[in-house]
Amino acid sequence: MTESAFPDVRWGSETSVLRRPAAAFAATRPGSWVLRNLSGLDRRVLERSRGRLTVLGPIGAPVVLLTTTGRKSGQPRISPLLYVREDDRIFVAGSNFGGERHPGWTANLRADPHATVTIGGRDLPVRATELKGEERERIYAEFMEMVRVYDVYRGRTDREIRVFALARSDPRG
Repeated sequence: MTESAFPDVRWGSETSVLRRPAAAFAATRPGSWVLRNLSGLDRRVLERSRGRLTVLGPIGAPVVLLTTTGRKSGQPRISPLLYVREDDRIFVAGSNFGGERHPGWTANLRADPHATVTIGGRDLPVRATELKGEERERIYAEFMEMVRVYDVYRGRTDREIRVFALARSDPRG
């Protein structure tokens, strides 16, 4: 049996009694505000635990730390993101809580598709590919199935939410 490209490590459970009410709260504007303001704390928890623990852990949310290179600064930029897994790729969506602007990490990936994900205590080099058309819609539907708040985010903005596939790669290769 071959090893998966990405470890399937999650704290908590998708069947947690907290999952449904937490998702319902996240779909509200106050819920989005709380999540946005918790993202700094979540980033620190994820960094210290090397992707093993997250503030969203009790609800079994699959979270990854994505490190991109700032397109203007050239400095590492770390973003905690929910992800969807399919075969040997994971996917991330630039919902930005339904905000008017795309999150900075999406522009960073467009400028340089080489990045690193931290998941399950491992740093893994990845190469990002932005999805378009039917594949983007299909994967975004999986985000909405995972947590309905993604449908709410899509309804809050006129922009097309960017979705990226992340595949393991050789560093800078």
